[in-house]
Amino acid sequence: MDDRRLVGIDLGITSAHTVRVLAGDGTIVCRRKAVPTLESLGEVERAALAGAARGTRLEVVVEPTGPAWLPIAVFFGAGGHTVYRVSSAKAADLRRFLSRHAKSNGIDADTLARLPLVDPAGLHALELPDAPRAALDRRVRATDRLTQAGAAHKRRIKDLVRQLLPMSPLAGDLGQADLAVLERYADPRVLLAAGPARLQQLIAKASTGHQGATRAQQWRAAAHAALELYGDHPAVAFADLAAEVATEVRLLRATQAELARHAPERESCYRWVDPGALARSLPGLAEVGGPPWSPPWDRPAASPPRPSSGPSPAWPPKPPRPARSTAKANPSARPATGCCAPPWSAPPTPPAAKTPSWPGSTGPRWSNAAKTTSAPCV
Repeated sequence: MDDRRLVGIDLGITSAHTVRVLAGDGTIVCRRKAVPTLESLGEVERAALAGAARGTRLEVVVEPTGPAWLPIAVFFGAGGHTVYRVSSAKAADLRRFLSRHAKSNGIDADTLARLPLVDPAGLHALELPDAPRAALDRRVRATDRLTQAGAAHKRRIKDLVRQLLPMSPLAGDLGQADLAVLERYADPRVLLAAGPARLQQLIAKASTGHQGATRAQQWRAAAHAALELYGDHPAVAFADLAAEVATEVRLLRATQAELARHAPERESCYRWVDPGALARSLPGLAEVGGPPWSPPWDRPAASPPRPSSGPSPAWPPKPPRPARSTAKANPSARPATGCCAPPWSAPPTPPAAKTPSWPGSTGPRWSNAAKTTSAPCV
């Protein structure tokens, strides 16, 4: 008798989840509706295991629908069950086939439940992070999102300024002096009325003395050129454009302030998860792509608890990289680093017959267990 229990859960964002439980031979065991509460999910677990042999573990399959997958993964993972988070594209292919041969209101949940039967080798158990890695994941996501938001505000500011001042002096990055000028004097008429002395004083104060008369003259020249070109044309709303520029400047300042709060915490989390900085040393990963690659190389046997306050402990420095000339001349003689380095001198190990291919993107922050453990060493 096959005592497998396959659970497909079609996650709902504002509605209840649709659950289908199948036996190992594909027959339906039960149908349920569930919400992300302990009582509701516990009832699903009991119904799915009814009549199964003692010790049977559920195989739960979900799609990454927004944040709704996390409560499901936490509940069933804590109960010792296996959770699979499959891509929407893979589920859609099977759903398209089943929808032609079966009529069911729960076709999505039924499709997910049948994936372990149709493509068992293509499913990889989901591995949830521990506390330090979960903290690192959130800090990296926050800093990445804030960095992108800041870049969007900067692009918007430059576009608006080019409408106000066709000969805009903003050629490079936006400095604090530029933001100070735009927050007060984005309107070229107001900028010229302020006078050169006041404008120069504002720029010098915002740039801590690095800029002054030259930069003020550039702003005034751009304002003169704009007024000569536009005149009093009604299509150019100087005051309204200037108000929008000031709004974008304030939003940019707020974004930069929040980024400054999260960035130090992100670095502190990296010290606990990746003390050797091995993951971030790989080309193309850096701070944003480091979390999913940190576990394979810097997972200690017993991680110390993450402190809630106080200074971070001293960590070993980043191991040196091998010389480029030596690595190119004899790749097999390249010394191992980090967790891959043996504690004693040993001959180089020949490479495996087949090396896993490099991922196209960082994808989800937390990789599946099978993918994580097979990642290549640095």
